[in-house]
Amino acid sequence: MISWNLLFLNFFYERDDSMTHPLFQPLTLPAGATIKNRFFKSAMSEGLGTPDHRPTPLHVTLYRRWAEGGAGLVVTGNIMIDRRAIGEPRNVVVEDERDFSLLKQWASAGTKNGTHLWAQLNHPGKQIPKYLVKEPVAPSAIPLQGNVENFFAKPRALTSTEIVEIIHRFGNSARILQRAGFTGIQIHAAHGYLISQFLSAHHNQRDDEWGGSLTNRMRFLVEVYQEIRKQVGDSFPIGIKLNSADFQRGGLTEEESMTVIQKLSTMNIDCIEISGGNYENPAMFLGSDIKESTRKREAYFIDFAEQARDHVTTPLVVTGGFRSEEGMTQAIDSHAIDMVGLARPFSIKPDLPNQINQGSYHTTSLKRIRTGISSIDESSLLDTLWYEQQLKRLGKGKKPLRRYPSFLFFIQTLLSQGILTLQRRRS
Repeated sequence: MISWNLLFLNFFYERDDSMTHPLFQPLTLPAGATIKNRFFKSAMSEGLGTPDHRPTPLHVTLYRRWAEGGAGLVVTGNIMIDRRAIGEPRNVVVEDERDFSLLKQWASAGTKNGTHLWAQLNHPGKQIPKYLVKEPVAPSAIPLQGNVENFFAKPRALTSTEIVEIIHRFGNSARILQRAGFTGIQIHAAHGYLISQFLSAHHNQRDDEWGGSLTNRMRFLVEVYQEIRKQVGDSFPIGIKLNSADFQRGGLTEEESMTVIQKLSTMNIDCIEISGGNYENPAMFLGSDIKESTRKREAYFIDFAEQARDHVTTPLVVTGGFRSEEGMTQAIDSHAIDMVGLARPFSIKPDLPNQINQGSYHTTSLKRIRTGISSIDESSLLDTLWYEQQLKRLGKGKKPLRRYPSFLFFIQTLLSQGILTLQRRRS
């Protein structure tokens, strides 16, 4: 059914040249950089690195396609800061300049067409599959629980010296990526990775300056940001991906997250992307716990963003749920957010912003991949792998597939990659 609201928007913006479509207005960040439009390609795990965690020409081609497709700001899949701490197979690691030439090619391709390319930096903490690391590290020696406990080994608690070293590693990786030509950094502090673990009273039960009160629990994040800022300078954009809440008993609450956001705002962080959940409670990733009113607005965390807007002027992004031009436009017009975060739609429509600008976009419909095997279907593992395959096709210069027989894809995945690939993956 045709949306009369969307027809009105099209009529209005196409016929009044003095107006600019809300999605194509530029946005100036606190550091002074200007993003050409409001399309924010959120991080997705690409799985395109080499077995020894180096970038490949596939990254170059993939990110060139997104840049040429009209995105204003593109965020990479999580780049690890330590070769000893790998979240997933084929993650890219940047801890020195051994891959500097290819990083420069990646940055050059991803900044075509006036696009910003930000590197998402991450340390997984204890969220490392046990077949990759036998003894991961975390704020406290508390194992992951629930349906994922068999996939991850029990961690050991970090020493204060190790914490300081990791903080320095974030700054070091950011400096290398800045030199290579990336135009910004996003700190991954969501989805249960190391920074998120420090913020959580459930995962962080330390009794030193890194644990206890929220002020102490956020100290690690604050010092990571300060170290990156020290190494890249005041005019280089730094953003963050932060949970609105962990949706877990004893985890980061919405009230605590709001306090963290206000603290980051006073430190002039450039952009806050709002997300939620973790490996132990992935319900928000799957959209199963979304209120119907929120689902209609297409933005899973828009209610929290509206609350945050009352407290901060920092540019806000919400990722998750956006599908229609009308939904994206209304979110920007509401002033609750400043950029529209899109991830999976970009894997099947890499030129989505250009399509909207040219009037040829049709609402993206993304259906879950179902095999009939409940343990697989409920985890969304196959969905993640299917989208990774689309990114690989884009990286090879091919067109993405729109449909693929679910069970056939499952069998081919097992035959080609093995059962170990069926691990939870989050960007």
